[in-house]
Amino acid sequence: MAGNFEDIAKQFVTFYYSQFDQDRKALSALYRDGSMLTFESSAVLGVNSIVEKLSGLPFEKVKHQVATLDAQPSVNGGVLVLVTGQLLVDEEQRPMNYTQTFHLVAEGGSYYVFNDIFKLVYG
Repeated sequence: MAGNFEDIAKQFVTFYYSQFDQDRKALSALYRDGSMLTFESSAVLGVNSIVEKLSGLPFEKVKHQVATLDAQPSVNGGVLVLVTGQLLVDEEQRPMNYTQTFHLVAEGGSYYVFNDIFKLVYG
C-alpha cells in the first residue's frame, strides 16, 4: 500500500497537467457533480462549473512544470496530493509559482477529483 498511493498520485498529476495544458475542457471526465474547485480563493461546485471556470481562464497556452509532489493515503482508498511547481502562460517568459492540492476519490477501479485547490504563490 505504501507505494501504491504514490504511484497513483504521480500518474494522476502527469495526466492532469498534460490534459490541462492541451485541452482544459477534456478535464471534465476527472470531476463529478459533487466535486469542488477553489481557484485563487474563488470556489465552484460541480463538473460543469469547474470546466467552465478552467476553460474561461484568461490565457490560451499554458505549460505546467511540477517541482514537488507529495501524497498520502486518504479514507476509503482515496489519495491526497500536494503539488508545487511553475507555470508559463501564453508568451510570458517569467514562470509563476503555484501550489495545487487534489483529493482523489476511488471509484470503480479509477479515481476522480473530489477537491481541487489551486493558488499562485507570490514572493
